[in-house]
Amino acid sequence: MSIARRTAAGTVAAVSGFIGQVRALPANAFVRSSADPPDADGDDGTWMSVDWPSLTRNEMVLGRRVNVIDTGGDGPPLLFIHGLGGLWQNWLLNIPAFMSSHRCVTFDLPGFGESEVPAGELSIPTFARTADAVCEQLGIDCPVVIGNSMGGFVGAELALRFPTRVEKLVLVSAAGLSTEYVRREPVLAFARMWAALTTRAGARADAIIRRPRLRRVALQAVVRYPERLSVPLTTELVRGAGAPGFNDSFAALLGYSFRDRLERIEIPVLIVWGRNDMLVPVEDAEMFEHLIGENAHSVIFDDTGHLAMMERPSRFNELVAGFIAGERAPEAGVEGVSA
Repeated sequence: MSIARRTAAGTVAAVSGFIGQVRALPANAFVRSSADPPDADGDDGTWMSVDWPSLTRNEMVLGRRVNVIDTGGDGPPLLFIHGLGGLWQNWLLNIPAFMSSHRCVTFDLPGFGESEVPAGELSIPTFARTADAVCEQLGIDCPVVIGNSMGGFVGAELALRFPTRVEKLVLVSAAGLSTEYVRREPVLAFARMWAALTTRAGARADAIIRRPRLRRVALQAVVRYPERLSVPLTTELVRGAGAPGFNDSFAALLGYSFRDRLERIEIPVLIVWGRNDMLVPVEDAEMFEHLIGENAHSVIFDDTGHLAMMERPSRFNELVAGFIAGERAPEAGVEGVSA
């Protein structure tokens, strides 16, 4: 199929996917089956036994301080990239599963967490250059890059701009497709309001986190079953609220497109999505797979929202481990997923 025809088809699919997202909102938000038993797949507390401060340091990257977490070691490298409104702690349930066999690296994107806001404009290319510079500074060649939401957008841009940098790519509810067709001004106005509200709520976050019903109200758009998240994990998750880089990054996300270049990604790509994602429509998984080509493979997590790696960690980790190992169908044997 020609690029022109693929782009036209992508436009129709993305618009219909966004409309479908709006139509599915009541079902995704209010109609839920009973959550899995707490011990089925969730926070097992392993991350709390890791000495994270000993793995954390500041690095000067492109002239600004970047907060980096590096487990070290000689194993094959993995690079984790968080999304908009997130921070490196979004990977707390995943890094411990791989750190004994891999060198795991993650960082706060500029303007988020403990990383400084860069001197220039925040943009998807700027984030990709930062990721490349972090790898260069740490002496990391060809990591498997795992990105969620805007972090998936950044990971794909990294693979496009620096094609020899990335060994394999995992896109988890990645932004970058249906976001092209969102009307910028009303959405940005809402984003500014949301950022102000989350900053205010930060002072009362503890009271919200400790009440399951309030936790659901606050996080329902992101997580399918917020009440299942442990209090310590939720505390870490909400640290990303009110980041100084949020508004500019959101504007950058809405104003940048790589749709017509995705077919240039030639490395293996695993696309992971939650069927009940309320932020980025699940239809985007199929569209990413279509635009990238035969080297891409999508897997959908049932009864899951925007953060599959936190909502279904053991299943997610098993899936990613199979993909890294080169399995043709890494979802085989993983419960609650479909290709």
